[in-house]
Amino acid sequence: MSRSSRPRRRATLATLAAELKVSRTTVSNAYNRPDQLSPELRNRVLAAAKEMGYSGPDPVARSLRMRRADTVGLLLDQPLNYTFRDPAAVDFVAGVADACDAAGRSLLIVPTGGSRDAQAAAEVVNRASVDGFVAYSVSGDNPYLAAALERHVPVVVCDQPTGLEGVVLVGIDDRAAMASLAKHVLAAGHRQIGIMTMRLTTDFRDGVVPLDEALDSTFSVQRDRIQGIADVASDYGDEVSITVMQTGSHNRESGAAAARSIMEVAPNITVLVCTSDVLALGAMTWAAGAGVSVPSDLSITGFDGTRDAQRADLTTVVQPSELKGKRAGEILMSLPAAHSSRSEYLDTTLRQGSTLAPPRRRP
Repeated sequence: MSRSSRPRRRATLATLAAELKVSRTTVSNAYNRPDQLSPELRNRVLAAAKEMGYSGPDPVARSLRMRRADTVGLLLDQPLNYTFRDPAAVDFVAGVADACDAAGRSLLIVPTGGSRDAQAAAEVVNRASVDGFVAYSVSGDNPYLAAALERHVPVVVCDQPTGLEGVVLVGIDDRAAMASLAKHVLAAGHRQIGIMTMRLTTDFRDGVVPLDEALDSTFSVQRDRIQGIADVASDYGDEVSITVMQTGSHNRESGAAAARSIMEVAPNITVLVCTSDVLALGAMTWAAGAGVSVPSDLSITGFDGTRDAQRADLTTVVQPSELKGKRAGEILMSLPAAHSSRSEYLDTTLRQGSTLAPPRRRP
């Protein structure tokens, strides 16, 4: 075999440095710290690297050497396909991605898929090559979050759970935000209230939930939104009746099904207060199909302030989901180490659309 026909050995940083008669640091700087080299020298290194088939320093070796992965882990409490269908979740992930892009970091999504197995969670979390985790709206007993906390890396929790030591929380005041909406609902004259909520338990159940059980949920976001309604309703005493309907899935179809079910259970309801825009828009779909006029026959409100809700002129609470994700990412990457505790609450606004009106007949 001639010299020219021999297979070329894989080029490395060391062989490139030897070929150019420069130090390994010089080659490394051409990729990682170009400001340390003259343009002429850097161009010579890159040209030789291209000729030799060298694609740059091994990122795995670099992360081992630097003890840094330059990657943010995103923990989700829902299947991955949900994340790319739910409008608020999409905006949140976009915000985290913006923060990562600005800092030159990668983003690794770690979906839990609803699994509650602690050992499986630990294996998944411990395999993730990340510098820290953003946990998006997970339950207080989520085993993936527990495994992340045991890794002793920085963790930022968004929305829930609250009250964890050594963790930064980014979110909104769900209780106060929903209370502001509930005040308008009660002031409009509604006393028979139906609450349509996302899941309150880890088993994805559908159906009516007693109010006291809903207020004891480990999912603090839904719990606090329902509590905000109950806070305002308590000022009216026995005048107000509240029926809570939980839906295990979160899409317009499940919202439509929940609306149909709750109106069958409590037909005197005059307003459906939904803990998300998705459920509210589903309820509006059901109403249109059932010949129920909104808001003349039935008022409907949402929560999130999505673009679809704005197009439907839905009365809703608007929260900054994308900013929430961006702040969570920025804070995580600014933390010096694990066990940093503080909370950052973002503002919400009430958008008064055309789907809330006084009930046709006061109960």
